[in-house]
Amino acid sequence: MSDSNSTPTKVTDEVDVALVGAGIMSATLGAMLRQLEPGWSQVIFERLDGPALESSSPWNNAGTGHSALCELNYTPEKNGKVDITKAVNINEKFQVSRQFWSHQVEHGILPSPREFINPVPHVSFGRGADQVGYLKRRYEALKEHPLFPSMQFSDDREVFAEKLPLMAEGRDASEKVAISWTDAGTDINYGAQTRQFLAAAEKGGTEIRYGHEVKDISRDGSAWKITAKNVHTGDISTVRAKFVFVGAGGMALPLLQKAGIPEIRGYGGFPVSGQWLRCTNPELIEKHAAKVYGKASVGAPPMSVPHLDTRVIDGEKGLLFGPYAGWTPKFLKKGTVLDLFKSLRPANLPSMAGVGVQEMALTKYLITEVLKDQKARMEALREYMPTARDEDWELITAGQRVQVIKPAGLPKLGSLEFGTTLINNAEGSIAGLLGASPGASIAPAAMLELLERCFGDRMIAWGDQIREMVPSYGKKLSEDTKLFDEMWEYSTKTLQLDQ
Repeated sequence: MSDSNSTPTKVTDEVDVALVGAGIMSATLGAMLRQLEPGWSQVIFERLDGPALESSSPWNNAGTGHSALCELNYTPEKNGKVDITKAVNINEKFQVSRQFWSHQVEHGILPSPREFINPVPHVSFGRGADQVGYLKRRYEALKEHPLFPSMQFSDDREVFAEKLPLMAEGRDASEKVAISWTDAGTDINYGAQTRQFLAAAEKGGTEIRYGHEVKDISRDGSAWKITAKNVHTGDISTVRAKFVFVGAGGMALPLLQKAGIPEIRGYGGFPVSGQWLRCTNPELIEKHAAKVYGKASVGAPPMSVPHLDTRVIDGEKGLLFGPYAGWTPKFLKKGTVLDLFKSLRPANLPSMAGVGVQEMALTKYLITEVLKDQKARMEALREYMPTARDEDWELITAGQRVQVIKPAGLPKLGSLEFGTTLINNAEGSIAGLLGASPGASIAPAAMLELLERCFGDRMIAWGDQIREMVPSYGKKLSEDTKLFDEMWEYSTKTLQLDQ
């Protein structure tokens, strides 16, 4: 019982599954578990007043169906040899996404695929002799690979102008340029996809508590006690859950710290914010139809690779350029400036300090980005679109990302991770997802890994249903061309990407 002067605490219920955050990760895991265990009760907590308002919002991420078709940071070059290992791995995971989404479309969970996924060519762009040479070598390394069908390359200015007229107009005729491209790319509105998932979840009996911020997660026997605050009334409620997934974006780190699981010990987070230039001129928007990725600046994090992007959001075509990295100690776009400082622990200070010393290039890059004014931002855009005019572009704030700082042994102490990291306790009763790109694109593959880690004793019983959701589960499509072709044709048709 609480005393009369404290905020009233209401013990409400017990659930099988509690999901923290109403974004694409929780929505994906919830959909999988509803199929595998329809009798399990689920509750979702979301601190904001609607779904997908943080990282999953279409204006807060690039919306690229990250499959490494055009993103050059996934194909690093060393001693003249392009390493495609990471690109193949990410592409494999994106094929899992396409299959799972197709299954959900067929079962009416995602009733309107064109609301969230649209075909948009993916293009890699190189300028100057070094980049053009690298792009050719990258193309040669990928063109015969079964997961990268129909890749093309050209260093011909006429082809460049035909494919990318906005990027060709006004460009110095003496500048060497090249592109490699495929028409098999996609643009994805993860906000629209999340809304469809959660609409089906509510119909299926999942309770979604918007405006409820999870303040604490603590052990309660074999289960977990989640303490949440109603942000409008101040009321505190608790829920006892057998399994908890923390899909709260940047706030996953501090919530897992509060849960006290040893697996989070030593982990830290480095927040990076972003901004986009958004085109306001409909004529320009119509003249560009591609996602064009270039090479990152030295020291830039992968999420800051410049790209000129066609977007399809709520039925409207748009055009973005960026992102421009910034810095704030917030862990969420709508977080507080105390987020970073509250996440500091004696156990993660060595990791944080170690990364601070090692990543001086990143620190320098971020300082340079933060100091950029509109003139400097437009100069960066003109490297892609030489005739860009200030009056055709507006600056918008993108989402907040928290890069994972992983504990490491001497002499490094800590390492800065640019991917997506899954953390779970030994018994598999709580898990959370840290990190950023490729993030939402590989949500189904990440959640299948979570199921394997946390529900290993059920995987055999679930096997047939999982293979129904993801027919290639347990196989590598890169090693089974026939199956890849079948899955590609199936998902292309089901997701209406052939229309």
